[in-house]
Amino acid sequence: MKTVNDADRADPSWAGQHTVEKIGGTSMSRVRDLLDTLFIGDREDPYNRIFVVSAFGGITNLLLEHKKSGGAGVYAAFANDEEDSGWLTALKTVAEAMAKAHREVLDHPGDLAQADEFVRERVEGARSCLFDLQRLCSYGHFQLSSHMMSIRELLSGIGEAHSAFVTTLLLQRHGVNARLVDLSGWRDEGNLSLDERIRAGLSSVELTEELAIVTGYAQCGEGLMREFDRGYSEVTFATIAALTKAREAIIHKEFHLSSADPKLVGQDRVRKLGHTNYDVADQLSNMGMEAIHPKAAKTLRQADVPLRVTNAFEPHDPGTLIDDKPAETPGVEIVCGLNVVALELFEQDMVGVKGYDSTILEALKRHNVWIVSKTTNANTITHYVQASLKTARRVIADLVEIYPSAEISARSIAIVSAIGRDLSGLKGVTRGLAALEKAGVNVIAVHQTPRNVNLDFVLAAEDRDAGITALHNALISPDQSDTAQDRAAA
Repeated sequence: MKTVNDADRADPSWAGQHTVEKIGGTSMSRVRDLLDTLFIGDREDPYNRIFVVSAFGGITNLLLEHKKSGGAGVYAAFANDEEDSGWLTALKTVAEAMAKAHREVLDHPGDLAQADEFVRERVEGARSCLFDLQRLCSYGHFQLSSHMMSIRELLSGIGEAHSAFVTTLLLQRHGVNARLVDLSGWRDEGNLSLDERIRAGLSSVELTEELAIVTGYAQCGEGLMREFDRGYSEVTFATIAALTKAREAIIHKEFHLSSADPKLVGQDRVRKLGHTNYDVADQLSNMGMEAIHPKAAKTLRQADVPLRVTNAFEPHDPGTLIDDKPAETPGVEIVCGLNVVALELFEQDMVGVKGYDSTILEALKRHNVWIVSKTTNANTITHYVQASLKTARRVIADLVEIYPSAEISARSIAIVSAIGRDLSGLKGVTRGLAALEKAGVNVIAVHQTPRNVNLDFVLAAEDRDAGITALHNALISPDQSDTAQDRAAA
């Protein structure tokens, strides 16, 4: 029998025969529903698949901090609370939420008892670890700040180890030979690389006879959270697919990858993408609409593993395939929008002088600001960044010290982007401007690069949703009257 650690790894018999599949936290909260759609259903053979799972919905927020609101979880409470009460209360809340989550999934008393014990052991272990760290750092030779990333990693792994354990119990109870593969490094004294951690975890798994349920967090020497923070599970997923030479990598979501948000443009007007490429996936990541983390996309692309994005609750729909193939015909595939801050530096003396751009980039990097787009002319550089105005003002304060005579400003705006594998010959600028004018939306700026993958319209922040609707209706799902006007104009 072949396993993923056989000596003939260079060309194993199972290569290209299995899939590696990821389930996000929101879908994991409905994992019981997935028995009949994803895990078992009407499949004759549930094997030759590796599932990478996230924590149940909301658990990672409680362990770290709320991803959107920033509300403190265990990590944030531990980092900021000089007393024990804050993080201890937060850890108790986590334990209660984890127990509630697995009680909504499991119903057999034996399974529930195992899941309760799993939570108790992990939470008690984390509590002891944090207490020990506090005692250690009470000595001047040890600084708590130098250990915080390790704590963040430790806490992250608890949620995903829990969901993987519970999913394994659920599948075993329903007759599937499921195998838990815990990559979280719990009580592991080794310091393996990510590749080594994955190979060790999967070394004894027989893919043709076992369904591997793998934690999305993997403890490794590189430190996944240091570079990827909350995007680590997709990096683990992509690395597993690349290392095991998967036939396909699949991400299961609660929705299809569509041409726009159906809540904005109408369910009857959106289209499932069906097929696109990694260029489009990268543009979506840049616009905060990640089909997949860009590092994970790069790993799959380099390994020549195609990615499929499906609706986990529509098992017979093939979803959207993402590969390296160009479009057969030009066309806009998706329209999306993002609120950003326009950070603009004007300096009359900039003309012909080098160094302004690199200085601004250093300030943005120092404050961990994500750059979405930028434009320049002879004496002005504008960066469109994803950051709060408060953070933008800190960047401005740094730049004012260096360029005291410059005019530096920041304002909230929106970028609405029309994205596709090939936008050439579509007259996208002309048609887009006409559609926005017809909708009463004022355009601040328009950006398009020669690569013809994205076309960006800069709008007032309050016009973002109206701009998405207008551009989608004009460029992807036009009315018959609009189509006739386009033909006449051509």
